[in-house]
This record gives sequence, structure tokens and C-alpha cells, in this order.
Amino acid sequence: MLILVLNSGSSSIKYQVRETANPNPGTAGLDATDGTGSDEVLIAGTIERIGEAGTDDGGQDSGVRNHTEALERIGQAVGQALHGRGLDAVGHRVVHGGERFSAPVLINNEITRAIERLNPLAPLHNPASVLGIRAITAKWPDLPQVAVFDTAFHRTLPEHAWRYAVPDELYRNHGIRRYGFHGTSHQYVAARAARFLELPEDGFSGVIAHLGNGASVTAIAAGQSVDTSMGFTPLAGLVMGTRSGDIDPSILLFLQRQGMDADAIDELLNRRSGLAGLAGNNDMRSVVEAADAGGRSAQLALDVAGYRLAKYIGAYHVAVGGAQAVVFTAGIGENSWQFRANVVERLAALGIILDVDANRAPGRTSRRISAQGSAIPVLVVPTDEERAIAEATAALVSGL
Repeated sequence: MLILVLNSGSSSIKYQVRETANPNPGTAGLDATDGTGSDEVLIAGTIERIGEAGTDDGGQDSGVRNHTEALERIGQAVGQALHGRGLDAVGHRVVHGGERFSAPVLINNEITRAIERLNPLAPLHNPASVLGIRAITAKWPDLPQVAVFDTAFHRTLPEHAWRYAVPDELYRNHGIRRYGFHGTSHQYVAARAARFLELPEDGFSGVIAHLGNGASVTAIAAGQSVDTSMGFTPLAGLVMGTRSGDIDPSILLFLQRQGMDADAIDELLNRRSGLAGLAGNNDMRSVVEAADAGGRSAQLALDVAGYRLAKYIGAYHVAVGGAQAVVFTAGIGENSWQFRANVVERLAALGIILDVDANRAPGRTSRRISAQGSAIPVLVVPTDEERAIAEATAALVSGL
């Protein structure tokens, strides 16, 4: 099946067309080379600066007016790449599914309105997804569309994990609870980790660290999410590129009393904190280079981030009743051997031992980086959220 995967942002749309011959959701996450599934990226790209149409100094068009115009450009690029072949469906990444959506859904007008009603919970993401859905509907009204939610995988959290210790009316009236994010990646990686360890998906319990500019860690028990570091919003949990992660909420009240308004505090915690706040740079590679050159603030940033993640791993080892693996994934998790070492060396109390050479060796496939005598295996498992969205979409529309 030919699936167009869209990741719509407020001023950009990332897209891929993937051909998958594997509509079976039970095999999501398998490698294309294992003989049980296939996957090929036919075209990929990004349309940026949506809403900033104009001309640059050279007189060239520097943007597009809206998401509909962006989809027109994507449609042209896709048409050229497919040489007359037609799309079978469109899969949309939707960040927030609230409490309603626990699995991918076929989109209709009612579903679109339901996603739109969740805009206050993800004001930077859900409105853009709705714009993308409506633009596709206008361009290809008969093409099936599927919404795949970042929060859906975490709908299995037990109430004691997703509840906050605040008055009940805050949950009932405003939906204030832990939702969790990066669920599409965590689910995909959990399936691949289980396969690597020769376990069924529902037999895998472990801790998965999705480490990119945004970062989260999830506790997996019997193949299901039972706790996760991000909360009501993606700000909670780990130290990230520009986000603070966990912070004493009284600090927000203190800053407000010092004269900062809500927008300024939001800017501070979401865009000026994390690695950027501690080291002056949100790029992990640059922070590692600065630390290697003797930069004290860079080394402190690595230590704060590594310590925070190690604490979560230890807690989630308990939460799952004993992890069968600790798994690193996403850009930093897959590529920064230095940060992996920073974290794993803090886990000696769990009997975890790093294989220094295996950790430093490059690779693009699932691999073990722990030593032979390690009490818990440590894995690096590449994620592929676009493939997961394409496979979920194909699985849902294959029966139509």
C-alpha cells in the first residue's frame, strides 16, 4: 500500500510516502529484511515557513500562504515521484488524543472536530494537525485518512500512575492528568526490542529512553506502557534540548511574583532551559564537544541530564517488576555514545555493566551495548515513527 505520512506543525509539514506490504499491526516494528514485512520510502521532504509567503532578497518565493497551499506542493511532488500511481491512504501524526483515543482511528468530520476540541491541551501541535487533515480532505475527499496519536500508547497507564495529587475537580473539569507523549516511538521500539530478545511483544518488560531534542522515558510491562516521564504536557520529565523537565512548581509561583507573566514563564521553561539553559547550546553533539574541551557548564549539563535519566531508569526498573532491558532510541539515544556512557555508568547498583567497545561502535540496527556479565541487557534500537504511522494506517484501511 502507498501511504502518505504527514507530520503537521504550526508552520511546517514533514511528509513521506512509504510503500508497505505489511498491513498486520501485530508485526509492526519488524525489519524489512526479516522476510515478514516490507517498507520503502519513495519520497520525503519538508514544507517550511507556512504562513510566511513573500519574496526574499533575490525575488524568490520564500514561503506558502497556508496548509492547503503546502499540501498542493506536496501533492505535486508526490505525483512526480509516483509516476501516476495513486495513494491508498494518508496517516497523520496527532500529538494529543486526550482520554478518548487509545488507538489509531479512521478520520471523519466528527473525529476531526474531536481532535480540534483537544487543541487547548496541545496548542502548538493539534491545530496544525487539524489544518493538515482539512487540507487533505479538500484536495482528496475520497482518500482514507487515519490519525495516529502520540498519547495513545500511554492510555494503559494505571490510575495511580496518571493521577496527580491535586483536587479531583481539576481532573474532572479540566482533564489535568498525566498523558505522556512519544507513544508511537515507544510502542515501535518496544516491539523491536522484544523481537531482538526473542520475546513476544506481550512478554517484554523494560525501560525505553527516547532521547532527542525532546526526550522521554517509558516503563513497559508485558508490552504495555505503565508509566512515562512526560505528563500533562511534553515539558515534564527528563532534561531536554530546551525544556527544563521536572521542576518544583513553586518556582513558577516565585517567578510570577517577581513579575514574569505566563507567556514569559512558558518561554523560559520550554525554549530557554534544558541543555540550552545549562550549557548555552541545545545540540547534544556541541555540548559533548564543549565538555571534552574542558567546558565546565557543558559537563554539568551532561551530568544533570544523565543523572536525571538514570534516576528514572532505576524507578522504572521497580515499576515494571524487573526490567528485561534498558533501551536507548531516537537521535541522541542512537548516536551519542558519550551520553549513553554517562547514563549507564550510574546504573552499576542494578548490576548493569557497559561494554565500552560495543557502546562506541557505530551502527544503524538494533544492537546490544552491555557487557556479557551485565545483569540487565542494554540495547540501542533505532526508532522510525513514520514507518509506525504508515503501518498503523495500512492496518486500519486494509479492511475497507
